[in-house]
Amino acid sequence: MKLAVVGGGSTYTPELIDGFARLRDELPLTEIALVDPDATRLDLVAGVSRRMLARAGHPARVVATADVQRGVEGAQAVLFQLRVGGQAARQVDETFPLECGCVGQETTGAGGLAKALRTVPVVLDLAEQVRTHAPDAWIVDFTNPVGIVTRALLDAGHRAIGLCNVAIGFQRRFAAHLGLAPERVRLGHVGLNHLTWERTVHVDGEDVLPRLIAEHGQAIADDLHLPLELIQRLRTVPSYYLRYFYAHDLVVEEQRRQPSRAAEVAALEEELLRLYADPAVDTKPEALAKRGGAFYSEAAVALIASLLGDRGDVQVVNTRNAGTLPFLSDEAVIEVPATITKDGAVPLPVDPVEPLYAGLIAGVSAYEELALQAALHGGADRVRNALLAHPLVGQEAIAAELTTLLLENNGRYLSW
Repeated sequence: MKLAVVGGGSTYTPELIDGFARLRDELPLTEIALVDPDATRLDLVAGVSRRMLARAGHPARVVATADVQRGVEGAQAVLFQLRVGGQAARQVDETFPLECGCVGQETTGAGGLAKALRTVPVVLDLAEQVRTHAPDAWIVDFTNPVGIVTRALLDAGHRAIGLCNVAIGFQRRFAAHLGLAPERVRLGHVGLNHLTWERTVHVDGEDVLPRLIAEHGQAIADDLHLPLELIQRLRTVPSYYLRYFYAHDLVVEEQRRQPSRAAEVAALEEELLRLYADPAVDTKPEALAKRGGAFYSEAAVALIASLLGDRGDVQVVNTRNAGTLPFLSDEAVIEVPATITKDGAVPLPVDPVEPLYAGLIAGVSAYEELALQAALHGGADRVRNALLAHPLVGQEAIAAELTTLLLENNGRYLSW
């Protein structure tokens, strides 16, 4: 079984390799193709990947290439994990919105829109190459903003599913609080990518979320950097990305005082690449845990194994709404538990979503549709309209200023 990783030179990749090695019975790979245009990073990441597999006694060979056709040809699944513009572009995404008093973040708000504009055309070009050279392959998208990118792939007719590690992260943390195996914990996860709430936590048919909040609420609140009182009042656990909405002005103040996350990650990547260059390193470095993407490998292995093995189990993915949330269009992409088979994802029924959450979901979903149109067709007016629609912007003067800054900083990435 061959799997290709587009963006294989990412410092994330050894996280994937570690999962492939540990979960070999679940996903019996014979070839892993790492595809990346950055020859230096690709060589380092491929080297440590080969050493990790050899140490684990895994028989898969690692192929490193800048040639997309060579990398994806014959693959049964293709993972997308690319970052157009690298950490330098991310640094801009996380800082220019602050000039307008808005959150600087790489997946939401103005920074998230900038990333979408850069990313969607590149992903669609890559997906067309997958369609040509591996027509039966599933595309699993981990490239942010996952909701917008997955919508673009689906609208273009690709066999694609979006994946995020937020849900599996909550599952693992809740299981640890409860002293249970993660497989026993089932989440009532609902919303859009990076805009989700855990409304229930079922163990053997019982909703234990009230007990989790009562007994471990402070620890959960501390993880989210949100007030315990808010979680107790909502009686749900919001994703940590909701902090950008629930504590917007506080976050802006913090971001203005502190180094950006992009700067931290850039420094961490330098450290990781130095480690990957060491021929003695043949396990996943501890420093990789600081990079983000916890449990990404487990989520990816489980999803690919179910798509290729027709397992019919339930996983949280990004897929078409198709009537699941009646206040959204059928074509919208949502993040919910779904049954995974060889034919893709079918969302499970969702209990009616409370207005407190439904309103925000609807607003951000509308923004995502406008953002996709801007990414596909270009135009400053489309960019400005998308920003005006975003709940984190929403003011005409600010949307206009953000549009100017966004285009000034991203013009070289936008063909239009």
